[in-house]
Amino acid sequence: MLHRRSLLLATLGLVLALPARAGAPALMLAEVYKPGMSLADYWVSEKYDGVRAYWDGRQLYTRGGERIVAPAWFTATLPKQPLDGELWAGRGRFAHAVSTVRSQAPNDVAWHEMKFMVFDLPAQGGDFTARLGVLRRLLPITDAPWVVAVPQERATTAEALQALLDKTVKMGGEGLMLHRGASLYRAERNNDLLKVKTHDDAEARVVGHVPGKGRHAQRLGALLVEMPGGQRFKLGTGLSDAEREHPPAIGTWVTYRYNGLTAGGLPRFARFVRVREDG
Repeated sequence: MLHRRSLLLATLGLVLALPARAGAPALMLAEVYKPGMSLADYWVSEKYDGVRAYWDGRQLYTRGGERIVAPAWFTATLPKQPLDGELWAGRGRFAHAVSTVRSQAPNDVAWHEMKFMVFDLPAQGGDFTARLGVLRRLLPITDAPWVVAVPQERATTAEALQALLDKTVKMGGEGLMLHRGASLYRAERNNDLLKVKTHDDAEARVVGHVPGKGRHAQRLGALLVEMPGGQRFKLGTGLSDAEREHPPAIGTWVTYRYNGLTAGGLPRFARFVRVREDG
């Protein structure tokens, strides 16, 4: 079973790196922005479609706590204090970011196409606006131009936010992030950090494989997935032929997109996006 699961993950380009830390890093997680929410005191930035990464002052880790094996030159000049950010290969290049980060033998050519987009300082005292001031003094690093402080600007109106979202998506971006200026760094999911996207997305755990019919006979028809609250549904739309031939293993977390919820709380028009980047 372990051998089969390893093969499946390898097929998906998600081979785990080195063993995890004692536990996953305590990171701040985002809620979803809803139209009509107040934008007072928020900063806005682009949402980067890469792999969430935590630098503890010595080593890079994924959100799930797996060690990231980056080339020595990539991290040599990073500061000793913790950094929270995204390892990013550019718009529309999520697959490259994942395969690069997951490789146990770092590829210099691939890593030269990566940037570490830093958006917060978890161990720094003060609210986000104060931390942002420190971050802007800390970065850029002359000898490490691939380490970038995420550009932030003050949010103004809902109309301006929508215009910026439309522009970002049109240019190939995933969406925006809102960060409350007065917020302390709290390692939990809360409204101090908000995702602004053109669609809803969520994560669910694979609990079963539903056999296909018709053109999908002899391979996967749908994934049976379980939401964090325990509700289950079938996720069949959005899967590629390769993913139907080699489906995500039982226990894997996947990301899906949807358009609102039914009266029963299940996602409407759910479609598979990808296996969650931190396994």
